[in-house]
Amino acid sequence: MRRSFTLVDVLLLLAIFGDAPWAIKCSLLCEQGNLAVIRPHSVTITEFGAVGDGVTLNTKAFQNAIFYLNSFADKGGAKLFVPTGRWLTGSFDLISHLTLWLDKDAVILGSTNSDDWPVIDPLPSYGRGRELPGRRHKSLIYGRNLTDVIITGDNGTIDGQGSIWWDWFRNQTLNYTRPHLVELMNSTGVVISNLTFINSPFWTIHPVYCSQVVVQNVTILAPLDSPNTDGIDPDSSDDVCVEDCYISTGDDIIAIKSGWDEYGISYGRPSKNITIRRLVGQTTSAGIAIGSEMSGGVSEVHAENLRFYNSTTGIRIKTSPGRGGYVRNIYISNMSLTDVKTAISFTGRYGEHPDEYYDPTALPLIERITIEDVAGQNVKYAGLLEGIEGDTFLDICLLNINLSVTSKSPWNCSYIQGYSDTVSPEICEPLRERIFPDHYSDCYCLSHHLQSSSNQNRGGAWLSW
Repeated sequence: MRRSFTLVDVLLLLAIFGDAPWAIKCSLLCEQGNLAVIRPHSVTITEFGAVGDGVTLNTKAFQNAIFYLNSFADKGGAKLFVPTGRWLTGSFDLISHLTLWLDKDAVILGSTNSDDWPVIDPLPSYGRGRELPGRRHKSLIYGRNLTDVIITGDNGTIDGQGSIWWDWFRNQTLNYTRPHLVELMNSTGVVISNLTFINSPFWTIHPVYCSQVVVQNVTILAPLDSPNTDGIDPDSSDDVCVEDCYISTGDDIIAIKSGWDEYGISYGRPSKNITIRRLVGQTTSAGIAIGSEMSGGVSEVHAENLRFYNSTTGIRIKTSPGRGGYVRNIYISNMSLTDVKTAISFTGRYGEHPDEYYDPTALPLIERITIEDVAGQNVKYAGLLEGIEGDTFLDICLLNINLSVTSKSPWNCSYIQGYSDTVSPEICEPLRERIFPDHYSDCYCLSHHLQSSSNQNRGGAWLSW
């Protein structure tokens, strides 16, 4: 029953919470993409000779259409309409002030000929291709140094036809790192929405060195045994919003990255201000991962209203000596897990280095990670939390976690320091110290309703809000 509040109640609550460093900013707001923008110029891909029979290669048609539309970039921008059909193509580049719009039954198909995916330079924050030394294949839909780009439609489909790439990977016959399905570099004002992405050769949506990115209302699908088909990977990017997505893939549903070992340290561009909400999916890897490539730093990540099922891990932080960088100010809340092997995983020795020139003494800083309001059924392990000897992960805060666990050893913790409240099964010893009343300020971004039984008399009024 809702109770009334007196002035004394309000003053008491302000006294308790008003000076807390996390009280000012406990949630990041998504900047909504401007899907209603009207482009004054519009063309249909068929006007440039494209044939939607699933057989004819339409790379030149896409390239010519976008070349034509570039003349309108300073005149309000333009829209490229892809109607019903199966439009086979190799890689093509987008331009600024462009809307790529797919009709409901439109399917853009990636060519199964690797020659139709050009080879480009590696990312400077990686120093080489992620899979192989040297260069990498360009994504199917690509852009760099762009402003105001919208990829959307009436739930059309972009199909990478990735199975042939997966076979080349498994057979070790690749000459270069596999391509992503969509990659935008050094771009600002990106919206990707209302589409289905399937069968990416490698990572599906990869904004790298970008700002102001919105991904909303998308479905991403790939077989659960497909290699490295991550869903959405914000990489050295800031002000990113992912919301209302369903993702089922063979690797991390979302993986936040920022460069690899000495190359990421040198490039020095972090991922920050990332909001994830209303996300549902399954994977053979993690629902949300940070790393393992995090050498430029990752901070201010807020994720809420998450549901993962039939997956290996719920939340995972991956790093290693040699990475350097940091992961800090991470807040995860309201997560539901069903048939998940490990609810929370920290891996301090993930390995995988780009070359022999990395610095093994470059240790990552992992601190101020808060995970609250988690429920799970048929979970094997509550947490496998492994820091690094001589580089303890600090201020890890877990609270209001209730997991139905099948293992007799639900927690395995090493080189971890932090606090907890209301965790079942019983938390491991390094996190057993209570958050309230003495350590709430050590935990990042606690929500207002969190009170331990030892603090109920002082702040219990918040529980009924």
